[in-house]
Amino acid sequence: MSTQRNLPEAMFFDMDGTLFQTETILLPAYHATFDVLREKGLYTGETPPEERILGALGMLLEHIWQRVMPDASIEARLAADELLLRFQMEELKQGHGKLYEGVAETLQALKDKGVRLFVASNGLEDYVGHVTEAMGLSHLFEDLYSAGKYQTRSKVDLVKLALDTHQIGSAWMVGDRSSDVEAGLKNNLTVAACDYAGFRETGELDGAHIRIRRFAELLEYV
Repeated sequence: MSTQRNLPEAMFFDMDGTLFQTETILLPAYHATFDVLREKGLYTGETPPEERILGALGMLLEHIWQRVMPDASIEARLAADELLLRFQMEELKQGHGKLYEGVAETLQALKDKGVRLFVASNGLEDYVGHVTEAMGLSHLFEDLYSAGKYQTRSKVDLVKLALDTHQIGSAWMVGDRSSDVEAGLKNNLTVAACDYAGFRETGELDGAHIRIRRFAELLEYV
């Protein structure tokens, strides 16, 4: 792993598993979603293991449901999209949800250094916006980029769109999944891999320039 690097113009952050401890609102919402799917007759049987959805975090929603319930109908998957978002929003309204340790302080320190901060997430626009607001981070980010808003087919495309729109010359991609590493490398960015959420599979972070075990470690590299 590399040592200290030049301060970038901007940093792009994944949301789930990087800034936000997703499971703190996801798992209650996940179980509530399947309760309703069964009530509506759109799904039968037991709720799929939690490991399936936790392992799919970072994917586009359509790919998440293909992994979680591969035999379900398109109608069931579309209903699951709406229900999961609704129940997660309810969790946030009730004051649930947690950032990883040091996230708010580290983002503030980076902003104070003059780094432009962005979110780049494969999630839905409403989800990304509500989490950012509920966790008190809105004032730190220049813009929020989500696959749900821009209908991008990969995080590579999402990050490229942001780079072009904001005319950014040098940036880092900070995230915890292979999609984040790919988005950074294919856009010629420095990749900082977050290795603390536990959602990744073996080898997913290969190719990253930096690997951190705590979010605040980012400051050691700038």
